[in-house]
Amino acid sequence: MFRRFLPKETGFFDFFDQHIDLTIKGCKDLVTLLSGEANVLSQAARIKQVEHDTDNITHRCIEALHKTFITPIDRQDIHLLIKRLDDIIDSVDTAASRIVLYEIVDMRYEAKDLASLLVRATTEIGQALKNLRNTKKAEAINEKCIAIYQLENDADVILRGALARLFKEETEAALIIKWKEIYEHLEKASDRCEDVANIIQGVLIEAS
Repeated sequence: MFRRFLPKETGFFDFFDQHIDLTIKGCKDLVTLLSGEANVLSQAARIKQVEHDTDNITHRCIEALHKTFITPIDRQDIHLLIKRLDDIIDSVDTAASRIVLYEIVDMRYEAKDLASLLVRATTEIGQALKNLRNTKKAEAINEKCIAIYQLENDADVILRGALARLFKEETEAALIIKWKEIYEHLEKASDRCEDVANIIQGVLIEAS
């Protein structure tokens, strides 16, 4: 009878799903932007809109967390998970914004490769989060997390090669600085994907 007087459980997993679905879209938009065939300003604006939309989801999730008595997983995990998800798209948006700001015209193929890995990593995150609603799917969730870790390692390899080629072949110092910063934001997005996987696995450990 007491349960009737408790607040209804907020759909925190719905917040996660909405956020990651938009993040995947933003990463795909970044791939298109870096293809060299798209309107850079238009694609960057699409990514900026995604970033605004995910910010709204993050704020709603945190606001709900403050008002909710019963949570499906640890409150700190919810807060950290939504913040790290938001960090991914923030870094993607920053990379796109820098390309616009620096008036980059010739896109480097390594940047597109890194963006493509982000699409794959965020897709794996989306599948892991959907399975997280049922911790009995621990094996499937762990498989997704392992895939995310491997993609992050792959991104590191691409980044090292990209920087080596940049410093070896590019003669314009300003362009080296610009691309190095863009690469660093893409790397940060990849690192945040790994952070999300770590949080998800931590939730599984706590639930076991």
